[in-house]
Amino acid sequence: VWAEVLSDLKRGILKKSYAGGHEEMDKTPHARHDLLPTGYHFGGIQTTRGCPLNCSFCSVGPFNGRKYRRRSNEDVVAEFRKIKEKHILIVDDNLIGTSADHIERAKSLFRAMIEADLGKEWICQATINIADDEELLKLARKAGCIGAFIGFESTTEAGLAEVQKKYNIQNNRDFKASVRRIQKQKISVAGSFIMGLDVDEPGIGVRIADTADSYGVDFLNVLILTPLPGTRLWDKMEKEGRILSNSFPEDWKYYTLTLPVGRYKNFSRDEILGELETCVQRFYSVRGIIHRVGRSLILREHPFLVFAGNLSYRKNESLSQKVCDRFRGTLDRLPPAVSIPATGENLHVLGSNVNVRESSMK
Repeated sequence: VWAEVLSDLKRGILKKSYAGGHEEMDKTPHARHDLLPTGYHFGGIQTTRGCPLNCSFCSVGPFNGRKYRRRSNEDVVAEFRKIKEKHILIVDDNLIGTSADHIERAKSLFRAMIEADLGKEWICQATINIADDEELLKLARKAGCIGAFIGFESTTEAGLAEVQKKYNIQNNRDFKASVRRIQKQKISVAGSFIMGLDVDEPGIGVRIADTADSYGVDFLNVLILTPLPGTRLWDKMEKEGRILSNSFPEDWKYYTLTLPVGRYKNFSRDEILGELETCVQRFYSVRGIIHRVGRSLILREHPFLVFAGNLSYRKNESLSQKVCDRFRGTLDRLPPAVSIPATGENLHVLGSNVNVRESSMK
């Protein structure tokens, strides 16, 4: 509805509210890359919207729809040419999609990018099925792909069932083998996990770090389960009285996916922050970083990217520690923790909100 809003503004007839739908991507204009100052390491582009998956925690479906909408190859290539930076983040929530038709579209796009000889290197977000098609991987690498961000979400099948992402374990998938196939094409893998699920138990930080290490990912991105508006997770936690940072609009700034804005079944807020710290410190130990950089050298992957990225995550962890310490300082002002009833009846939690500041988030 943005074009309509601007038109009404120019004519002085703004309405109180506007209701929009999902435009087809062929009507999406190019971003004004020429307006950006120089000095950025990464440029950005979007080639699709929507995700056919329906994960309970994810806002992509409610916001962009589950229909997989895509731009034409020619339009994408034309915008790529306008981007000044050599490195680009393709911001699509799922660049390759999930169906055979989606995969063929991705292959077609990669072929067009190869033919255009863009001279760009890029990182994308994708589901683990990117590892299932060797031709797709080879085309992606030849088109410039150097990294893929993949949501593994949970270390257990029960966890994947809870967030409704059983898609990950179809056909008895071997995650370690899948990661290796991607890396063999000289594409680095960032694995994302969520902690704070109802099935998670104390020690989840160590389990996530060790699982990510066993999969062989180059980077680990670990998040705290966060109820985002419009998601089924929000509806569930709101019904159960488990959203604690609920003074809006002030508390929206805490919904960064790295802060515990809710109440978790098996963790206090202090405990889940401890799990997060343990996880990051364990995965990004000096020994772990050396091991991953060495593996990248052997695979002739991107050792500098892996080294720089791992150091960046390690540094961010030390900065986040200061945020966590300030957060812990607020816990004394909260009333004693209320356990979550096994019967699932609604909770009514009284107490002041916790004010914290977040560090950084993808």
